[in-house]
Amino acid sequence: MVRSAIAAIHQPTFFPWLGYFDKIVASDVFVVLDNVQYPKKGGSWSNRVKIMISGKPDWITMPIIRNYAGMKNINEIEIDNSKNWNEKLARTIEFNYKKALYFSSVYPFINNLLEKRMGKVSEYNIFVVRALCDLLEIDTSHFILASSINSSGSATDLLISIIKHLGVDSYMCGGGAVKYQEDDKFEENGIRLVYQNFEHPAYPQFNAKEFFSGLSIIDVLMNCGAEKTSETIKKNSKRLILK
Repeated sequence: MVRSAIAAIHQPTFFPWLGYFDKIVASDVFVVLDNVQYPKKGGSWSNRVKIMISGKPDWITMPIIRNYAGMKNINEIEIDNSKNWNEKLARTIEFNYKKALYFSSVYPFINNLLEKRMGKVSEYNIFVVRALCDLLEIDTSHFILASSINSSGSATDLLISIIKHLGVDSYMCGGGAVKYQEDDKFEENGIRLVYQNFEHPAYPQFNAKEFFSGLSIIDVLMNCGAEKTSETIKKNSKRLILK
């Protein structure tokens, strides 16, 4: 039986931006898409994100082991822990945010997450997102790993397969999905589309001359603190159902 509920599907992301948490809050089922192919070349949100560095947005990266043959899924990609990236990243965050209003309360929490040693990219990202959700008092009981679901296909067909397995009637997608998503296929399969319609709130960034949106949750926490960040996410969570 199909139930009236909204499913969101997203890859496990490295210290995600506000919109990621907005999607978690706005969905009834949040599927972590951990079993899709990892790009052989180039960057990925699975192992990098932007924070403020020297007064402008710049990348911080979790190194991965790339010397493997063929292709691998995200949940098979290994972190390159030989580079002591945790310590380097912790120092970068400390140097650039030590004058932030909530540094003293947020930095120890972030540093503890960075000190956690894990082998796989998806495993670490899921651990971090769950820990951040606990801090922000966001429920994660509706998380499901895509690798635990019997699904098939690729692109839009894969999403539809997952949604059918879940037995829900609606799928939430972000604004960027229009570039590759085949909307008519959802309608043909009796699935309603729900566009996230996320509006990024502006907040004071102590180390910027102008506001930069889309940065890691680290930037929001350092400038706003956990309580206000949680309030902002929940207050700004909106969705638009297309009938």
